Amino acid sequence: MKKTIRLEAIDPVEIYGAGNKILEEFCRYYPDMKVVARGTDIILDGKPEQVEDFETKFAQLVEVRQHKTKLTLYDVEDIFDGETSADKFKLDGDATIVYNTEGKPIKARNRTQQDMVKAYFENDLIFALGPAGTGKTYIAIALAVRALKNREIKRIILTRPAVEAGERLGFLPGDLKDKLDPYLQPLYDALGDMIPSRRLQEFIQEGTIQIAPLAYMRGRTLDRACVILDEAQNTNLGQLKMFLTRMGCNAKFIVTGDASQVDLPNRNDSGLLRGISLVKDIKGVSVIEFTNEDIVRHPLVSKIVKAFDNNKGETLPL
Repeated sequence: MKKTIRLEAIDPVEIYGAGNKILEEFCRYYPDMKVVARGTDIILDGKPEQVEDFETKFAQLVEVRQHKTKLTLYDVEDIFDGETSADKFKLDGDATIVYNTEGKPIKARNRTQQDMVKAYFENDLIFALGPAGTGKTYIAIALAVRALKNREIKRIILTRPAVEAGERLGFLPGDLKDKLDPYLQPLYDALGDMIPSRRLQEFIQEGTIQIAPLAYMRGRTLDRACVILDEAQNTNLGQLKMFLTRMGCNAKFIVTGDASQVDLPNRNDSGLLRGISLVKDIKGVSVIEFTNEDIVRHPLVSKIVKAFDNNKGETLPL
């Protein structure tokens, strides 16, 4: 039986892979069938059941590509192992982003979180702004873990500016890692909710997951990665530019921050809002703004935030 499959509205290289490696791997599962690729046409010649199966699975591969930045050999393997479908790349409404280590689903818990998830799939650079407790960092890390598990990216990079907040680094005990780890602990905590401890340590040791201060980002080009800058209100404009220009091919960048919690000695040095104003109108950039109504921590947190906001910087007697 002969049949021709035609690729519509997509560059064949995106499906065949560089040097036709993806297509060759796909065809390896059909050793008794003749497959010839000519531009957008794939000509099949084999038994009817093989041709039909090839067409079905190849359609799955094309669908997966529409929800990923790049196909890999693992995607072909997953299709034939029956472990993948295009649905796992879609997130609509209250769909599960990822499961935590106890098997419970992590989902967007309000409309703004849903907007952030939607923005992630439609843009390569997302700014998520808002008060503490809105889950902006947690959702960002959940999206990164999901992308890693789906092999959409090859690594997760999490970073924060190491800014003194009541304590001076030089006076803290231990070596440099010991001094910096407290700044990065919230990122470890979120990852620990989603990845078993032993596997997380393996990811960190092999460099699949990297957690480092912002200064360590200088000079790097970050390809095929989900990169999250947390506490971005504590960066100046130059540091923010340095971070954003690390973006490489097939990368997703998420910047989270709370403009009301600047820990810099001079609050006016914060470059977050100024940086956003410069890039917000660029295609591929999305800005998501959380409010006090989006706080998902303990109910008291929302009331505490409102109380401090209403204080307007006044000094109150104890």
